[in-house]
Amino acid sequence: MCLLPRSTHVRQGAEVREKMKVIATGLAATGLAFGVSLALAPSASAQSGYANVISNDMSRCAPGKGPAVRVRISGLKNGAGNLYVRTYYAKGSDWLKSKRYLTRVNAKPRAGAVTVCVPVPKAGSYAIAVQHDINGNRKTDFSVDGGGISNNVAIKRILGIPRPPSVKRAAFTVGGGVKKLSIAVKYP
Repeated sequence: MCLLPRSTHVRQGAEVREKMKVIATGLAATGLAFGVSLALAPSASAQSGYANVISNDMSRCAPGKGPAVRVRISGLKNGAGNLYVRTYYAKGSDWLKSKRYLTRVNAKPRAGAVTVCVPVPKAGSYAIAVQHDINGNRKTDFSVDGGGISNNVAIKRILGIPRPPSVKRAAFTVGGGVKKLSIAVKYP
């Protein structure tokens, strides 16, 4: 049982409610600021420098531009599906690992050949993997999709499963300008 007068309880209750409002407003503002900062912050992939998806911007391979790689992709069966050109640092810890590509250029395939421009962050050693997702399901289907590797290194199959070459064999060097490269796509 409380021995304080009723007016004291009412005044203390009002003070407590006012303090709770101030705390709630502060928490809401903090939450909003945090939410806004998350919305405005670059994605984790952009921050890490990996898994950046870009469109095919040939102006980045114009004379005097770079560093970049101008890749002529030949041997495409048709214009169906999607064409993905992934660029990796030429190191074993990244090569063909999920989300460890630097950029993925999305391009529209066309029967015969397509040229894409792949910008790179700086001069150095890189490797490229091309995938023609022929049925457009955004998955790797070893039984139908076409593929190619920089330096046109063969993709060996063991029991029907493709085995990619080492990054050493696929690696090439890019200087400060635009490097030209050709990759032939092969199908199962």
